[in-house]
Amino acid sequence: MSNKLVTENSQLRTQLKLLLEQAHRNQQIMQRYQEFDLKFIGANSFQELIDSVFDTLTEASELDVITLSLIDPAAEIRRILSDLRIDISDYPNLLFVEDKDGVGEIAHPARKPALGPYNTMQHKRLFPDTVLKPASVAILPLIRRNTLIGWLSLGSLDPTRFTANMASDFLQHRASIVAICVENVINNERLQHIGLTDPLTGVNNRRYVERRLLEEVGRTQRHGYALSGMYIDLDHFKKVNDNFGHQGGDEVLCEVANRIKAELRLSDALGRFGGEEFVVLLIDAPLDAALAVAERIRASVSERPIVLGSGEELQATVSIGVASLDPTDRQDSAAVAQQLLARADLALYQAKKEGRNKVISAS
Repeated sequence: MSNKLVTENSQLRTQLKLLLEQAHRNQQIMQRYQEFDLKFIGANSFQELIDSVFDTLTEASELDVITLSLIDPAAEIRRILSDLRIDISDYPNLLFVEDKDGVGEIAHPARKPALGPYNTMQHKRLFPDTVLKPASVAILPLIRRNTLIGWLSLGSLDPTRFTANMASDFLQHRASIVAICVENVINNERLQHIGLTDPLTGVNNRRYVERRLLEEVGRTQRHGYALSGMYIDLDHFKKVNDNFGHQGGDEVLCEVANRIKAELRLSDALGRFGGEEFVVLLIDAPLDAALAVAERIRASVSERPIVLGSGEELQATVSIGVASLDPTDRQDSAAVAQQLLARADLALYQAKKEGRNKVISAS
């Protein structure tokens, strides 16, 4: 056999070996993606889903950084996650876009995958300072029922990983799966949240607050941070129902609940305990801070009239009792929780006794 044929034969064997190795790598990649799809589709909770995105997808795609950005202008998703005890601060790669300007800035010029080099001006909102800065990116819009719900942003330290002329069909397919799963899981969390929500006012119900209070008392006893509670009662609410009917009374309850909620942090808990009574749990808040929040709530309700759907206006006030937990109290958690609410209730009674529209702290 001539040297030329030997050389060509060797080159062909080398090329065949490289092709087989590439085919083997592609098979492994597809297998990893299939495993990811199964795990992702099988996620029953939001926590499972975001763990799949940030761990499994990162590994399957051999990427350096992934962020998931969700459009959440009214903080509805964040409030649900907070109520379900998911601490979003544990997930720096999970982002929320609140303002319309931010949505327009990211979505422009088209709601299609955008691949290419990382650009600070274009991509800083999708890769904030809390995450690794990539060299090349693939920005995948998440669209459900022709509505943009967010973005899955893939980043690599390799500047050639994502280029503008690269085919994006596979990435679009990946984004479609993620969008479906995100929507399904959020809807499931909403259903769970409904079971812990007062149907009239949209705030938490008594069951949720009592369960949350037990959890927070336990954490306070373990870690020693401050915990305060408020009992809030609408003054002369029977007169509201007598003068404006039950429809008017319902509107007043909803507006007061909204004004209370506006003074609270996402980490705090607000629940309707029945009738015209509300309970607030202030996490990591000592008595002086809780009293300041209570005074803001009282002023927010009393200083602006409530306008009913009929156009009528009325002036409402609330009385508030505030109590704080002694973190050194090592009694049974249930007993401590019950005592905290009882002390706040006694302070509320005192506020009523002293003329209403007052904030009183438990002694």
